[in-house]
Amino acid sequence: MLMLALGLLSLLAADQPVHRGVDGNIKVTPPRIEAEIAIDGVLSEPAWAQASMLTGFSQYAPADGRPAAQETSVLVWYSPSAIYFGIRGQAPAGAVRATLSSRDRIDTDDQIQIYLSTFNDGRQAMMFAVNPLGVQADGALVEGTRTVGGFGGMQTGRESADLSPDFVYQSKGRLTDDGFEIEVRIPFKSLRSPSADVQDWGLHIVRIVKSTGHEDSWVAARRGASSFLAQAGTLSGLTGLRRGLVLDLTPVVTARAEGSPADEGWSYDAGRPEFGGNLRWGVTPNVTLNGTVNPDFAEVEADAGQFVFDPRQALYFPEKRPFFLDGIEQFASPNQLIYTRRIVAPLGAVKLNGKVGGNTLALLSAVDDRGVSASGSRRPLFNIARIQRDVGGESRLGVVYTDKVDGADSNRVFGVDARLAFKSIYSVQLQSAFSRTALAGSTLTAPLWQGEFIRNGRTFGVRYLLNGIDEDFRASAGFLSRVGITRGHLEHRVTTYGPKGGWFETWNNSVILEGVWQYDDFVHGRGAQDRKLHLSTTLAMRKGWRLRSTLMFESFGYDEELYEDYRLGQQQSDLSWLYLPFVGTPRLPNVDVELTVNTPQFKTLSANAFVLFGKDENFYEWSSARVGFVQGGVDWRPTEQVRVNGGYQLQYYYRRTDGSLVGRRQIPRLKLEYQLTRAIFLRFIGEYDSNFQDDLRDDSRTDLPIFYQVGDTYVRALGYERNRFRADWLFSYQPVPGTVLFAGYGSTLDDEQALRFRRLSRLRDGFFLKFSYLIRM
Repeated sequence: MLMLALGLLSLLAADQPVHRGVDGNIKVTPPRIEAEIAIDGVLSEPAWAQASMLTGFSQYAPADGRPAAQETSVLVWYSPSAIYFGIRGQAPAGAVRATLSSRDRIDTDDQIQIYLSTFNDGRQAMMFAVNPLGVQADGALVEGTRTVGGFGGMQTGRESADLSPDFVYQSKGRLTDDGFEIEVRIPFKSLRSPSADVQDWGLHIVRIVKSTGHEDSWVAARRGASSFLAQAGTLSGLTGLRRGLVLDLTPVVTARAEGSPADEGWSYDAGRPEFGGNLRWGVTPNVTLNGTVNPDFAEVEADAGQFVFDPRQALYFPEKRPFFLDGIEQFASPNQLIYTRRIVAPLGAVKLNGKVGGNTLALLSAVDDRGVSASGSRRPLFNIARIQRDVGGESRLGVVYTDKVDGADSNRVFGVDARLAFKSIYSVQLQSAFSRTALAGSTLTAPLWQGEFIRNGRTFGVRYLLNGIDEDFRASAGFLSRVGITRGHLEHRVTTYGPKGGWFETWNNSVILEGVWQYDDFVHGRGAQDRKLHLSTTLAMRKGWRLRSTLMFESFGYDEELYEDYRLGQQQSDLSWLYLPFVGTPRLPNVDVELTVNTPQFKTLSANAFVLFGKDENFYEWSSARVGFVQGGVDWRPTEQVRVNGGYQLQYYYRRTDGSLVGRRQIPRLKLEYQLTRAIFLRFIGEYDSNFQDDLRDDSRTDLPIFYQVGDTYVRALGYERNRFRADWLFSYQPVPGTVLFAGYGSTLDDEQALRFRRLSRLRDGFFLKFSYLIRM
């Protein structure tokens, strides 16, 4: 009987349609099979023998167009209720990198990424990723929304998917003697798609091989192109898709007890458990309505400590709440005019998003808690709308509207934007917006505008950007790192590709010129406040080594607004103080060097390091200083179930006049995870934040002590040292998105001396519990 079954499978496989991506055979008509199979990581069911086979992968990164070093084949078919993928990846013995980990934490593992563009528009796709053990990561990619920049300059290649959204799907994988095998089932209930009886979907499949540092693609995609998604293959002729009723109800209960010092020892304020819930209804196959009551913040992991490189720029922290993460990619807007963390503690919210024809719609309304209103007695109301229209093959037009109404005070923003792509490698992004802010009886209106041109050629690329934000522009439902400036950015990039088998894969060189003006200075034709010239080179080497260095020549102008509360104190003969205006040095020249190293993904270890040092501005006192920034990380995976992440950040400023220390901050961080099963893990995070600042003085001119003016009083800027240690413990059970049990404890302690751990005293702590259950109807 077994031999008869094997013979039958061989006969069926002989007629299996094969689509070799490297030959351009990327239009696939997968079979529709009336079957449901067990997802066990073994491709043994008869349905797999009838599936379409996708082979002929080629290298996409770091150098496109080369044959893949390791063979990959993907089987695809669909039933009335789901689409199935079966993956076989070949690899030398011991070369596969795979561990058990929590969801969306497979970035250090080999993985298969499936991009499904259900609307086949070449602009957006849902991404489903699995590692060789079947551990999942998922998200969405909407092209043209990333911010290009940083020390390394622009790079060629695809944009990364936003891992915020979570989808319900099944996957299982296993290691084999010659690689791995994976099964994936994606139910149509988890997808948004058109209502047509016969549909064509865009498809990309990418294999990431950590032992070589390569990314292989089924489609022979070009890195030097304005769009990755527009190069997708096609799943054609999909018919009879039965999505059924899409109605997800997720009740949530959270409880917490927060501890703090009391007159007699330590006391806890437990309060009552809070109840809430989320509702998701698929109104149509392509439009979804979400509602929430009392959404929790899901404080599973505290925001990691960040350094302030420039005090004029605000720090960004990502959204973490499940309700706001669902469909968050549809709200993406240039200049981040939409940022849902501005809705701090909503009592309730409703959201509608989807795609109708060539129009993408995303609408959100929320009522916030009284405690976050200006008066403490009103409930702020938010309304957010993002509408986009497809134009041509890859281009689009967009409109954004946001408002926040807090009693008589309000802020409204209206903007239009466009992304125009042409001739495969060129794109232009334009945006114009206005804000109207009513506050304390007065009204201000102000503009924001941006123009960007990109040539994303394989060997030569350019990026020209001009962005202006009036000092009165406000976005109460958005995130603007800094207002009141105009930024001009000119960048040229040349990429050299190494010979096959050579010591390097790609060599990227960039020249960046950037100027930052005060907005009014730019409007009236005055010179730039900050000027920068960055020369950057990046080497992608064999086996995944990556090296980067940047030489930075900069000149920063004195910012009067930043120091408007500064005063200089001159002590008189009677020991009283005479307060003088603070007048900073007009311009500070800087010269810095940046070095970055990323190791390959070894069997159990990977590491990275970033170092920046040189002469730079000391913002504490507005003078030149010897500065340094260090960031490093190690990821150690001794077993499939244990993961250890260690990180260290250091920031220091030494005065160039006498070599004394102005400020130093250190943040070592340790994360330990033990994954009992795919659904259960234990985690510990310990983060130490040591911050030192010296007494401030006018180092560049008079050497007089610095005071802050606070109302009619003056406070001397005396030095301080603060050492805090935060420890967080978590038990997590999460079988599918939506169904979770979190139980955790966190404590913040004070240390007398930096990193000594000798006399720790508890400042506050807390227990929390969260339970939610996904009811899928």
